[in-house]
Amino acid sequence: MAGDEFVNYAANLAGYLTPEGHCLPVRVYFEDTDFSGVVYHARYLHFLERGRTDYLRQHGIGHRELLDGTFGEPMAFAVRHMDIDFLRPARIDDVLLVKTQTSLLGGARIMLEQSILLDDVLLIKAKVKVAVISPGGKPRRMPALVAERLGATAQ
Repeated sequence: MAGDEFVNYAANLAGYLTPEGHCLPVRVYFEDTDFSGVVYHARYLHFLERGRTDYLRQHGIGHRELLDGTFGEPMAFAVRHMDIDFLRPARIDDVLLVKTQTSLLGGARIMLEQSILLDDVLLIKAKVKVAVISPGGKPRRMPALVAERLGATAQ
């Protein structure tokens, strides 16, 4: 597999959009667990980050393009605040579903609600406040094209 075929295959790794937001299946590997086979609490941050990154990717927004100014001026997103409820554990070999949806799309910030489920059981619930910043780390407004893409519904 090479070229466009590989790129098309890899695109499927980014999950999928739904009318409510974005879904990303994630398998729990040995490296994600503690000595008892339960997911180590900090690993959930990785799963949530992947969900946010692929949420952007499915809306046609890549981190490289944000930084190089493709959407207007160079920018980045930075997590400013996160509330997480750890409700139930995941275990090695579980296939989880990371859900991400926008609850507020402002000029210089985004509020996201994320959850991690095993089948239909809610394991993790998170609220994430994301700031829009310049490459130098200063707050800035979100380019209109980025806001427009994030306001789009599922395809």
